[in-house]
Amino acid sequence: MSDFQDMQELLRDFLTEAGELLAGVDNKLVELERAPDDAKLLNDIFRGFHTIKGGGGFLGVHTLVELCHLTENLFDNLRNRKLKLTPEVLDSILAATATVRRMFDQLAGERQPDAAEPQLLERLKATLSGETAKPALVVVKAAPVAMLAPAAKAGAQEPDWQKLYDGLLGLTAPAALTVVPAVGEVAPERRQGRRSTDDPNADGVNQGRRASDTKVVVRETTVRIDTHRLDEVLNLSGQIGLAKNRLLCLRSDLHAGKHGTDTLRALDETVNELDHLVGDLQSAAMKTRMQPIGRLFQKYPRLARDLARKLGKDVELELHGEETELDRSIIDDLADPLVHLVRNAVDHGIESAEDRRAAGKPEKSVVRLSAKQIGDRIQIEVSDDGRGMRPEILRRKAVEKGLLDADAAMGLDDRRSLQLIFLPGFSTKDELSDVSGRGVGMDVVKTNIQKLNGHIEIESTPGSGTTISITLPLTLAILPVLVVRNGKQPFAIPLALVHEIILLDPKHVQMVSGRAALTVRDEVLQVRSLARMLGRPLLGAPRYGVLMQSTVMRYILAVDSFAGREDVIVKPITDVKPQGVAGVTLSSDGSVVLVLEMEALLATPHDETRDALFGTTPALAQAA
Repeated sequence: MSDFQDMQELLRDFLTEAGELLAGVDNKLVELERAPDDAKLLNDIFRGFHTIKGGGGFLGVHTLVELCHLTENLFDNLRNRKLKLTPEVLDSILAATATVRRMFDQLAGERQPDAAEPQLLERLKATLSGETAKPALVVVKAAPVAMLAPAAKAGAQEPDWQKLYDGLLGLTAPAALTVVPAVGEVAPERRQGRRSTDDPNADGVNQGRRASDTKVVVRETTVRIDTHRLDEVLNLSGQIGLAKNRLLCLRSDLHAGKHGTDTLRALDETVNELDHLVGDLQSAAMKTRMQPIGRLFQKYPRLARDLARKLGKDVELELHGEETELDRSIIDDLADPLVHLVRNAVDHGIESAEDRRAAGKPEKSVVRLSAKQIGDRIQIEVSDDGRGMRPEILRRKAVEKGLLDADAAMGLDDRRSLQLIFLPGFSTKDELSDVSGRGVGMDVVKTNIQKLNGHIEIESTPGSGTTISITLPLTLAILPVLVVRNGKQPFAIPLALVHEIILLDPKHVQMVSGRAALTVRDEVLQVRSLARMLGRPLLGAPRYGVLMQSTVMRYILAVDSFAGREDVIVKPITDVKPQGVAGVTLSSDGSVVLVLEMEALLATPHDETRDALFGTTPALAQAA
């Protein structure tokens, strides 16, 4: 491995470990606000900053060391009772952790972090010197991160990894991650009349970064795996190898004409054993991608605390089920939806302190973020003890904003009315703010959850609170599907959307509001034709109906036949992606199967009449 690769690996390891440590520090700071004299919390946070400072010093990141040193000293004074923790002091400390996180982002973009905001450094130094005046809340603006292109490209910049590596070996003094110009690039200090880049008013690299709106999202591509899980994979691989050798031996016997009962029995036993081993290996391999969801949850107490303080509310975020494991890719994609849900709970769900007192509630409100595994699915809930949602107000707001006509609104029951919050542009806020009121967020949540093959439900009681439940598969690597057919062509439907399969009798299909509908256990459900949703010709009267549950409605999907349940590996379509197609897979018989995205297909016209659904042949007309 080259020196350059060594340094990249050192930096990656530091960012992974320090990032987890910083997230833990953030949560402990929120806990410390509720128990300011907790010696263990004070010591844990002190050690966290000390460890991050040590790693930053090892890498020569002096701006990070300076900030962590100040914060470390501040906590030393808190431990020794020389300083009292106040909400204002904690604001400055949390601003420091936000700045440290911004520095991590810049390091991940392979460039030297900018110095902390002067206002923040001055506030921390003043607090250390014993200043008693209440400081204003320090707002830290995360500097945009510019990703560096390869050095061979004109205008690109590259960290001086060699200098840093020499510093680690003691060949030179530890140096900062300085940025050196690529071939043909004018050195930063020579730009604009050799003005120093340390000058905050300089027109060089720093100002260019401030002016840039480019932000690079660095997605973690590594997973920490317990060694016993790797041992399990290796053990199963070895057993599969033995089974393969046994099959090769049996194949030789069969080619040699040994077709006896013993040979055939041994073949059956070996094939069955191999089937079980492959299934176990598949399960063990998926477990290597599983991570505790607590790694995601730990960022939200800080988010809830900062927003509640900004809004003048007293909110405590409770976490439950942090040990629940989920596929790493799903955890990454859940981050933004959960941010929206937690923010909405604090902003929309929780009342002001005055309103809570008037309603006879305690001033401190509780938002609960929980996760639990149910079979092969995981359920995540965000609940609050706030004002709840009134369906009639949601219907009125949807009509006022032109998202729904009055007649359609009157036809919605309370459960479907709650789903209105997922409409693009919907908001119950009358005034805009930098937190909410623009009608964006919940529609994004719904879209992102659908992309993960999940669905979202809402329960709300006016005056008592709201619970939003997200149900997701444990992994996207293997997708349970129901394989249905239009004619002879198979299609796969995510099994999570399927409730039951029924025989579809044309005599029982009625016309309701100009559309085909079927009554199932006193519930009137629309009947949608798979062929028409796919834009295909009707090949005959559909024989089966699949009772489907989407995020917004229950309906009957009319299909010609079905092949059964399968667990498939979905491959994305990279070149051309037809509407309503999530990807492709291979069935057990080797045929290509399109995996359908049912929510997208629901957007197709749905004015099916009974004749359009079943055709108008004489036999059907007589049966009807």
